[in-house]
Amino acid sequence: MGESIIEQMDALHAQCAECTKCGLSGTRRNVVFGEGNPESPLMIIGEGPGQNEDATGRPFVGRAGALLDEALAACRISRKHIFIGNVIKCRACITENGRTRNRPPATDEIVTCTPWLEKQIEIMKPLVILCLGAPSAKFVIKKEFKMTQERGIFYPTRYAKYAIAALHPAYILRQMGQTYDGGKSLLIADIEAARKKVVEVKKEPKLDLF
Repeated sequence: MGESIIEQMDALHAQCAECTKCGLSGTRRNVVFGEGNPESPLMIIGEGPGQNEDATGRPFVGRAGALLDEALAACRISRKHIFIGNVIKCRACITENGRTRNRPPATDEIVTCTPWLEKQIEIMKPLVILCLGAPSAKFVIKKEFKMTQERGIFYPTRYAKYAIAALHPAYILRQMGQTYDGGKSLLIADIEAARKKVVEVKKEPKLDLF
């Protein structure tokens, strides 16, 4: 009898925590492997950890994480129902004038790190993937993905039967104003669409779920 999904993911986590395959391992505080239920049919994927995530080792914490949790709760979902991960597992940052800030991960860093994500997906076999932000969508859905034109649309992918992209919570926070929710309502709508798609796919005939 083989290892369970949880056992496989735990073993992968232990390996990932020791990774030194790229330069990000030299500046990180914690590897942010991901968290949640690896047996879930729904997987959420962001771009990579920021300062708060690097400090805690958890994905989507701080203000962006709180916003994501609010949006999930609006769809009757909590972190225990899904699995949340990122395209890269270590914080990409740069220090200038004594201050450290986030930066987009370099292409070689993405290429080096994404086998960890691919292995997570291989273990989970999610039915639906929800991509948060364009970098995630460009990896999961297609390289030329355009968020302004293609968010909220389901695409068949090599990683899951369907994938959909939503606005990143950090982007929404930057857009919020007194009279505009910054796209929070769109995020909620896309999470709800992903939830309903899971239910729909489960009802399809002759489907081997796991």
